[in-house]
Parts: sequence; C-alpha cells; structure tokens
Amino acid sequence: MDTLIIGLLLGATYCLMALGLTLQYGVARIMNLAAGEWIVVGGFAAFWSFTVQGMSPIWGFVFAVPFAFVVNWLIYQFLLTPLIRRAKSRGALEVDSILATFGMSFIAIGLMRTAFGGEFFNYSFLSEPVLIFGSAFGLNRIAAAGVAVLFCVVLYFWLLRSRTGMAMRALALSPVSAKLVAIDVQKLSLIAFSTGGAIAAAGGVVLSTFLTLDASVGVVFTMKALIIVIMGGVGNLRGAIVAALLLGLAESAIATWVDPGLTLAAAYLLFVLVLLVKPEGLFGTKK
Repeated sequence: MDTLIIGLLLGATYCLMALGLTLQYGVARIMNLAAGEWIVVGGFAAFWSFTVQGMSPIWGFVFAVPFAFVVNWLIYQFLLTPLIRRAKSRGALEVDSILATFGMSFIAIGLMRTAFGGEFFNYSFLSEPVLIFGSAFGLNRIAAAGVAVLFCVVLYFWLLRSRTGMAMRALALSPVSAKLVAIDVQKLSLIAFSTGGAIAAAGGVVLSTFLTLDASVGVVFTMKALIIVIMGGVGNLRGAIVAALLLGLAESAIATWVDPGLTLAAAYLLFVLVLLVKPEGLFGTKK
C-alpha cells in the first residue's frame, strides 16, 4: 500500500511537470528541450521566497509563473517564429526546435549558475508526517500532489470547455484542418507555448517543497516530461495524466522492491514497452 500511495503522489506531481510540455509540443509543435529549466526557475523562486524573503513558498507562483509566461512569449515570438516560417515540413521544424531549445537550456543553466550558484538547494516546508493507512507521509508531498491535481483539473476543463481550449485541441489534432476553420494557428501556438512555460514554472514551485534541486537538474525533468508526453500520446492531455501516474507507480515500485538508483532506467524501460505495443502512445491517434 505504501508503494501505491507514494507512486500516486509522485505521479500527480509528474503530471503537472509534463502538462507544460504537452502544450508546447502537442499544440505549438515545438520540441522544447529547455522545458526542465523552467521547473528549476520555479523551484528557485519558491526557495528565494521562503529562505530570503521569509514568505511562504506559495509566493513562488506569483513571481515565477508570470515571468515564465512573458519570457516564453518573447522566445516564441522572436526566436522560434523565424524557425517556423522557414521550416519546409514538420520534421524540419522539430530538428530546428530541438537544436534551438537545446542551446537555450545551456544558456539558462549558465545564467542560473551565475545568479544562484551551483550548489544544491532545498528548504523545509510542511514537513510534518501525516498517517495514511497506518504509514507516515510528508505533508509537503501530499500538498504538492493536491496542488498538481488542482492544476490538472483546471487545465483539463479549460481545454474541454473554453473556446480557446477547444481551438487548441483542434490544432493539436491537425494544424492544416485548423486553418480551414479559421483558427489562428500562429496566435494559438504562441499562447500554448507561453502557457506551457508558465505551467512548468508552477510545477517547479510544487516540486521544490519536497525535492532537492540545483541549476543543472532541469535536463532530468525534461527527459521525464518527454517520456510522459510521448508515452501518453503527443498533444493528448488525458494520455499525459495516465502516463504520469504510470511512471510514478513504476518508479515507486522499482525504488521499493529493487534499487532506488534504477528508477530512471525503469522510466525508459516502461517508455520502450509502451511504444512497442502502441507506437502512437497510449491515447495517441494513428496518422
């Protein structure tokens, strides 16, 4: 039971971590290898709020989320838009975006190392134990999972019910068809990419309450987010949620019954097994 609960709590936070990349890759068609750096930015914002300013780390949302939205807006507008215009195919755009965002990730790591140093950082917040079925779990983990679930529910219904959300889902399914029904692909892609960066920063605030971070750990988050997005089906929010929960459960099981050092290997193994059975992802559609 402990393994199941830990896996679900971990999966819920992974879900929030991957939702941003779901919008950026699934809707805006940008394979963003710098997505994990925004998670670190959110973690730094929460850490700074709590340890330097003496405020609740929740203020990290106030500082990091708008900042991430604006910077990602500028990145898409001035760096990625020229790449999109010159790309002759989706494959060419993916290659260009991978190279561009790979470079951005190194720039972001360098800037964060300069600003905050290269040391690991963490803080103690809501670390009181809570008993669930007779076992103790950190209140910070439970609160983080609760916030992640709240974000997932809000985003899910926004995409399901709002006019902009429905347009984004149509764009994720087929950019060509979206243009035929007067959907502004450029504008929606810009909104999706910027919102994705803001969600990643929010995920960093949540993760920082129980994880130790440093300036260069973003690459690990990027890889796990990519696993979740592709395993669930590119652009499919429901698939990302299910894949995140499966990944959390798999890592929890491996850490408990085998070796905690093999959790990343377990993530890649699960990823490969799913794609062998369903190459388009759990909820993806065949092209």
